[in-house]
Amino acid sequence: MREETPLPLPLPELVALVASLMALNALSIDIMLPALPDIGRDFALGAANDRQLIIVVYVFMFGISQLIYGPLSDAFGRRAVLLWATAFYIVGALLCTIAPSFELMLAARALQGVAAGATRVIATALVRDLTSGPRMAQIMSMAMTVFMIVPILAPGLGQLILFVAPWRWIFGALLVYAVIVLIWAYLRLPETLRPENTTPFHLRAIARAARAVLSDRQAFGYMIASTFIVGCMFGYVTSSEQLFVDVYDLGDRFALAFAAVAVAMSAGAFLNSRLVVRFGMRRISQSGLLVFSWLQRHSNGAGDARLRAILVVFQPSLAGAGRVRADRWKFQRAGDGECRPHGGIGRIALWRGDWRGGRDCRRLDRTPV
Repeated sequence: MREETPLPLPLPELVALVASLMALNALSIDIMLPALPDIGRDFALGAANDRQLIIVVYVFMFGISQLIYGPLSDAFGRRAVLLWATAFYIVGALLCTIAPSFELMLAARALQGVAAGATRVIATALVRDLTSGPRMAQIMSMAMTVFMIVPILAPGLGQLILFVAPWRWIFGALLVYAVIVLIWAYLRLPETLRPENTTPFHLRAIARAARAVLSDRQAFGYMIASTFIVGCMFGYVTSSEQLFVDVYDLGDRFALAFAAVAVAMSAGAFLNSRLVVRFGMRRISQSGLLVFSWLQRHSNGAGDARLRAILVVFQPSLAGAGRVRADRWKFQRAGDGECRPHGGIGRIALWRGDWRGGRDCRRLDRTPV
């Protein structure tokens, strides 16, 4: 077990900063879901599903960019990479507020996604630099608890903004949030990577790490499984506004329905964390996938709209169970806190899953969703 570094910030502030960094990504996706119809109308999009690209492009770039931020922060330090990435995110948010065309809007969203990838990687790296073992688990658990509140509240916050202002003000809110995080990190966060732990940036080292993941049968198998689960989840996220508003005619109550699903997912994640200790990762992940698939089949064939609505709310809570095995496996070998080679599992699964989910949703151009 490696020696822990004294915390440079009070524990509550460190947890709050880590949670704020992680929340930036969730806010960037969920807060604008209620605004997608207005965005589509303002840009006169031909196909209704084209507005989903606002989400798909962002998450795709967010996922793939994480593959590079680990080596970058190992070479140049956590603080510098985080500050520069957050600054680029602010530029992307500013471009979104003034974008005169849908193409420029997508380019700005891509820039936001690339920049936000650093917040996810470095938030975890900060905790790993400073702690290990139970203390690391404690801080990450507290940060994740705060983080899980964001998907519940974000669509409602976006809806409140739309009540009083145009949709571009949502990107203005993201800009203000990112500026606050940037100033906070600049003033309070020191460099956490020890000089002796820096690693030169080499593309060959990245390629070797990728081969280590792809050549490991267990890692590759669970990466593929996570890809399909993430694809299901982002397929739901990108089409959720159309699903609840166009199909179930919820209108302004969309934020409440989305929050209900987010609560179900948070409850599922909490329940999984308890059950996995008793029954094991393999049994929980495979059982969760089986129930998930069964619910998917019955939600597709359910004739009663109320039954379909119940299944829509309940089914995502099982998505986390299918990912438990892959997520736990990629960290379980890190007895000394070192797990960089296997961190790529989640990154690859994220961007491949979002691409698959977005592609499947865009096949539905001729349907209400």
